[in-house]
Amino acid sequence: MPDRDTTLVLDPKYDAAGLITAVVVDRHGAPLMVAHMNSEALAATQATGEAHFWSRSRARLWKKGESSGNVLRVVELRIDCDQDAIWIVADPAGPACHTGADTCFYRRIEGDDLVRIA
Repeated sequence: MPDRDTTLVLDPKYDAAGLITAVVVDRHGAPLMVAHMNSEALAATQATGEAHFWSRSRARLWKKGESSGNVLRVVELRIDCDQDAIWIVADPAGPACHTGADTCFYRRIEGDDLVRIA
């Protein structure tokens, strides 16, 4: 078993693009969104207490809510066993999804269709 799997030292395993997947849930465990972080985003999140991510489409660091005001205030940061995924527990200051939905997971898959649930 690699040391990264059991150590108590933070040692994120970034992919070839320098990114790690970040799953965001609210303090009750409801899923809000999935994004990516690089080392700069993780450091900014830790320093400010508000979620920062790496925007692959804009190729830049972005603070969630920087234009909408719908920031994600971090309650807790966790990392999985092999340190290649981050779990962020957050208090959202508004809708988490860019569509205006509370969560990015506002549709259920039913066969070939999507059904709005939130």
